[in-house]
Amino acid sequence: MDYLKHNRLVWNRQSSRNCIWSLPVDSSIVAKARQGEWKVLLTPSLPVPRSWFGDLRGRRVLCLASGGGQQAPVLAAAGARVVSFDLSEEQLAKDAMVAERDGLPIDCVQGNMTDLSCFGDGCFDLVFHPSANSFVADVRPVWRECHRVLRGGGALLAGFNNPAVFLFDHDEADRTGTLVVKHGLPYADATSLSAQALAQRREKAEPLQFSHSLDEQIGGQIEAGFAIVGFYEDRWFDDSWLFSTLSPVSMATRALRAAKS
Repeated sequence: MDYLKHNRLVWNRQSSRNCIWSLPVDSSIVAKARQGEWKVLLTPSLPVPRSWFGDLRGRRVLCLASGGGQQAPVLAAAGARVVSFDLSEEQLAKDAMVAERDGLPIDCVQGNMTDLSCFGDGCFDLVFHPSANSFVADVRPVWRECHRVLRGGGALLAGFNNPAVFLFDHDEADRTGTLVVKHGLPYADATSLSAQALAQRREKAEPLQFSHSLDEQIGGQIEAGFAIVGFYEDRWFDDSWLFSTLSPVSMATRALRAAKS
């Protein structure tokens, strides 16, 4: 099956139902951001350190696979010139709605995060990429494209899943209260699940996911030409996920493209 088409349709449906990642910020959040009081997330709960951004005023920021009316409006209100790039038109519509409501400079572009060919080389100062690359089969093209579209000295701020998350059946853990290793790595819903489990995932309108090793996530950024200069781990935003009570579920990196000599 075409997993990208499936994931686009699923995210459109989840966005229309106002899932937690599709609840636009209200005007009070935008107003505070305009006054310098703001925070955004790359991972479920820990705000990104403000030192990772520097002065956003006038900077060209690509919000990559982060539609939903949450991060892009805040960064635009903080002074950035933002492009929101997402596979889901419904997620982009949330960013466009907030931009129109609050008069924010956000351009919305639909596309696959592994292909940024609609953008020229070195056209952004910062790429902001929350945890989303588990929805593509190969993450290395994402890092190469981010490196290409950043100017020399530009920064990539990225969140991604702990690959150990994919070892377990989390629905079963919810039922039994016990985590048991069920899958090997690398993991992909389409090939690691039984036909019945995969059908249930489709019926429940859940996106198809892929595990990516730390070699692909961190090593892939380095291979693309980045220098990793910041790192942190994060857990789920509440205690509803058993795995998160035992281990971080995600991590974030700050990576720099070398300044041109």
